[in-house]
Amino acid sequence: MAQVTPVDAAAITQAYQRLIENFLGWAQAEENIRAAVVIGSRARTDHPADAFSDLDVILVVQDMQPLVEDSAWVGCAGRPWLTFIERTGDGRSWERRVLYEGGLDVDFAFVPLEQAQMLCAAGPSAQMPDVMQRGYHVLLDKDGLLAGLPPSPGSGAPFEPVSQAEFLNLVNDFWYHTAWTAKHLRRGELWWGKGCCDDYLKGLLRRMLEWHAQATRPGTDTWLRGRFLEEWADPRAVAALPQAYAHYQAQDIWRALFVTMDLFAWLEQETAQHLGFPRPLEGEAQAAALTRQLFDGR
Repeated sequence: MAQVTPVDAAAITQAYQRLIENFLGWAQAEENIRAAVVIGSRARTDHPADAFSDLDVILVVQDMQPLVEDSAWVGCAGRPWLTFIERTGDGRSWERRVLYEGGLDVDFAFVPLEQAQMLCAAGPSAQMPDVMQRGYHVLLDKDGLLAGLPPSPGSGAPFEPVSQAEFLNLVNDFWYHTAWTAKHLRRGELWWGKGCCDDYLKGLLRRMLEWHAQATRPGTDTWLRGRFLEEWADPRAVAALPQAYAHYQAQDIWRALFVTMDLFAWLEQETAQHLGFPRPLEGEAQAAALTRQLFDGR
């Protein structure tokens, strides 16, 4: 068996620091860049960066288009191996992601200057953006724009209680798509069937895991989009998850689908009980029965 080379976390941290210094040397002279803020694991104390963490930087810019359309500027920080653009998590802007030499992974997210000015003008009472809730570190602030930002609370945004309407909508969505998955599997469409089982349904399952954690253990920090799920989700659910994913083979997709249905069902039941919500029991039963009939070939 080949030996695994130990990861030198200290060396990686130093490499990121050199990258930041190179970037700042360029950004100081670049008129379009008005501010830069580190967020994510390299700015927080709860679950801080390790050897595998990337670097997340928010750039406050006068005009994001040159940075989005032309990638030449990423060489200011180091030697890029790969770079591409994608929408930010909230869908409101763009970010350029870069894999630098040595495996250094950086996300540069762009915030228009006008948007940053509106946020900062609201003063300390303004709601801090979610991406800065757990910690941030100002690298550059040419105009003193960020001086009035409140300190980070160090934790995620307060959990928004789920409404009965939201709960029922998600439950109905889940059971509808169990039958939808079964129909595609019966048609022989493994890509679509597996995609719904292991992607779409798992997204709904992840949301139910969050609600279940909050309902049964109020105040639980469920992070964002499943981060550290193994720590905050119900241990019974975590133990069941390995069996809830499928190989690209019809029988195994069916098996994973039924495991996913069983897992969702008890999470839904316990969550509804704790929150005092009704459940569409007849509809669930009919969808589950239809899924089973399609599996049996009837």
